[in-house]
Amino acid sequence: MTWSIIITLILAGLFFLILEILVFPGTSVVGIVGFVLLIVAIWGAYSFHGTSYGHYTLIATFSLTFLALFFSLRSKTWKKFSLEHEVDGKVNVIDENAIKTGDTGTTVSRLAPMGNALINGEIYEVSTNGDFIDQEKEIIVIKIEKNKIIVKLKNN
Repeated sequence: MTWSIIITLILAGLFFLILEILVFPGTSVVGIVGFVLLIVAIWGAYSFHGTSYGHYTLIATFSLTFLALFFSLRSKTWKKFSLEHEVDGKVNVIDENAIKTGDTGTTVSRLAPMGNALINGEIYEVSTNGDFIDQEKEIIVIKIEKNKIIVKLKNN
């Protein structure tokens, strides 16, 4: 086994161990494969290059593993990959003075059973009690629960 194969096995093993820790946490095939690759590389150094080179490979592998884990777990390393934008979306905020039970409106999208409706000049996310209502149909508000508006098809 040549040194290029041993070094490749060590680097691949380290890569798989980092993936195991950061991307696929838990005991999975990725971590086991990484560990096996490291063991095979160290075994190859002992078997094909002698005890002293095997010891050097073992120490170098442990050192590289420690350094790779140290640098990959630092918070500054992952700031480049992390999402720093705050989500400022809101749930259906309903002004109790703007919409009341009995108000009428028109569906903007198909309610299957949820969708959007124009009620009192504002677009709200509404839902039905399981009915499907097509787009541009007249609806009536039958109930308001916290942030949920329940509607039904208006009978003309």
